[in-house]
Amino acid sequence: MIEENIKSEVVGVDISIESTTYAIVDVRGNILAEDSFPTTDYPDVNIFVSTLSDKIVELVEANGGYERIRSIGMSSPSASSVTGCLENAPNLPWKGVIPMAAMLRDRLGLAVALSNDAHVSALGEYTFGCAHGMKNFIVLSLGVGLGSCFFSEGSDHVGHLGFAGEFGHTCVVENGRQCGCGQRGCLEAYAGANGIVRTAQELMADTEAPSLMRDLTKLSPRTIFECCEQGDKMAIEVFRRTGEILGLGLANYASIIDPEAIILTGGISHAGKWLLDPLSESFENHVFGNMKGKIKILVSKLNDRERDVLGASALAWSVPEYSLFK
Repeated sequence: MIEENIKSEVVGVDISIESTTYAIVDVRGNILAEDSFPTTDYPDVNIFVSTLSDKIVELVEANGGYERIRSIGMSSPSASSVTGCLENAPNLPWKGVIPMAAMLRDRLGLAVALSNDAHVSALGEYTFGCAHGMKNFIVLSLGVGLGSCFFSEGSDHVGHLGFAGEFGHTCVVENGRQCGCGQRGCLEAYAGANGIVRTAQELMADTEAPSLMRDLTKLSPRTIFECCEQGDKMAIEVFRRTGEILGLGLANYASIIDPEAIILTGGISHAGKWLLDPLSESFENHVFGNMKGKIKILVSKLNDRERDVLGASALAWSVPEYSLFK
């Protein structure tokens, strides 16, 4: 039998803390159309899913129609590819266990694949980015949260429950800072965006030394980075401490996984030498001896929006096709 209506496009959806981006992507990885809206405008998850569904329909109908769409891939923090649910996401407005994939599938009548944002980011790097051609690597997303995924022999490891790679919730300081997950001492509480801001606040409280950070109306990793660029010693110390503890965590991770490379993504990865130099030094000081000097630490060359949407689209191609519109 000759198949006349081959579906050559998918929809990629990336749910982040700040915004939700959705795009139509063809089989070659070309983004044909996209749009976004603020995630936090919808504290009720049912209204969020309804809004997302309506917006996807509008985008699809304006760009060729449903008959061209095969499936949908979704990326979100705290998502399980095993259950298709968001589960107790500490940084999203919706709490508890949410069957996000099923909710969107029932509204749109198309197959939906859902996975953790770090796993989707890694898939984007593997398919379209600097991990292309690698078989064993770690992708680390540095933002409000710290997510990761590792590929082993060309396949991503999702784990029994679908939560493998929760690197940000490994303990690096016993009885340390309170983390959004409810535990204490998590790496995310030190190297995530809020953790970096807290380090800056603690440094300013502990000394009366002058700092450009004291004059900022809003502290953030970006504004602290800008102070570093102006030679502010206290701001430089903030990123030195961040890089040191992050390098330690990554050394432990790499000593177990034995990757060819570690690829850094997310806004904080663009802090340049202020983060990367102390991170690399700490990493080499702590990684297993036989691996010293042999693991590349790279910064992704894809922009975050592009990588995550393309990763979600690659995920969409992996799900068995299902449609009410055949």
